[in-house]
Amino acid sequence: MHRHGYQGRKLHRETGPRQALIKGLADSLVIHESIETTLPKAKEVVPYLEKLITKAKKGDLHSRRQVLSGLQTVASAHKLVDEIAPKLKGRDSGHLRIAKTGLRRGDNAQLARVSFVDDLKSAPVAGPAKVNAAAPAAKNSDKPAAAKPKPQTQTQAKKEAVK
Repeated sequence: MHRHGYQGRKLHRETGPRQALIKGLADSLVIHESIETTLPKAKEVVPYLEKLITKAKKGDLHSRRQVLSGLQTVASAHKLVDEIAPKLKGRDSGHLRIAKTGLRRGDNAQLARVSFVDDLKSAPVAGPAKVNAAAPAAKNSDKPAAAKPKPQTQTQAKKEAVK
C-alpha cells in the first residue's frame, strides 16, 4: 500500500481523538499563550491555530462562530477574537513559533515550545482613546518633575563627586 497524497500526521490516534487533541492544544495555547508539547503535535497545531487567528482577525459574526467551533471553550474563543487578534493586526502570517526545548525524560521524545511571535503583554489592545488625567496633576505637585539620573560608570561617579 502506498501513502501518496495523504497529508498530516496520525499521532497514533483515530480521527476523533486526534481532532480533539488538536483542539485542546489550540485552546491551551490561546489561554496560556505558550505551551510545551512534542514536536509532531506542535507541527500539527501551528497551522490549525494560524487559520483560526486569521478568522479571528476578520472579527465579524461568522468568523467568530467559526473560531468558537475550532476551540474547545467559549472563553478561549472570546479571548482570541477580542484580545489576541487585535494585537496581531500588523502581521499577515507567521503568528506562532516552534522552538525545540529538549528531550522528554521518560521516552526521549523531542519536546518543543509553541508560542506567539509577538509579545502579547506589551502590545496595546485596540480600543477607545483614554485621556491621561495624571499628567496635569503632576505639573501642580510640589515634587520636582525629574530626579537626577545616577552615573553608570565609576569614572562618571568620581567626576560627579568632584563637582
